[in-house]
Amino acid sequence: MRVRINFACAFVLVLLGAAYLGLGSTQIPQVNDKVLHFLTFFLLTTAFYWILDTTRRRVLNFTLLVVTFGLGLGSEALQGLLPNGRQFDPLDIAANVVGSLLALGLCTLYHKRMLDRRRRAKGYSTVPQDGEGQDLELGGQETGTVEEDARESSPNGEGRLTPSSGAEEGIEGSK
Repeated sequence: MRVRINFACAFVLVLLGAAYLGLGSTQIPQVNDKVLHFLTFFLLTTAFYWILDTTRRRVLNFTLLVVTFGLGLGSEALQGLLPNGRQFDPLDIAANVVGSLLALGLCTLYHKRMLDRRRRAKGYSTVPQDGEGQDLELGGQETGTVEEDARESSPNGEGRLTPSSGAEEGIEGSK
């Protein structure tokens, strides 16, 4: 698992800016507070999602746990506990969660497409399309397998007839 430094730095910068503005006693100009919560958590989630280079499911779960629930709920609870003149607002939590979930959905969609493009570039896909390819579980991918013709198999269906098996002579003699 590799850490992407650029995204980690971006996450820390956005987090520090959000903490300074959200938990400090400074007053923000008259902008809709919910829009700021939405945008902040959209940016935090986007930056955090791309920090770790690991499987898509692991990144999704970790981001959901840390940013959406941990920071989204925790920041508002902390804001209500600190004596900074700000109040706990459940609608702020809703804006945090919605912004985070939207970013998470977009990042996941892009990540999936990116992985599919890489797979196609390497020459293999996840699922064959409309009859292309063979069923790998049945051994069709192996070299050296020969498709059996119905006229080449023995009458009782036990496999191919060979000249050395003697069964071929019995079939020819009965004609």
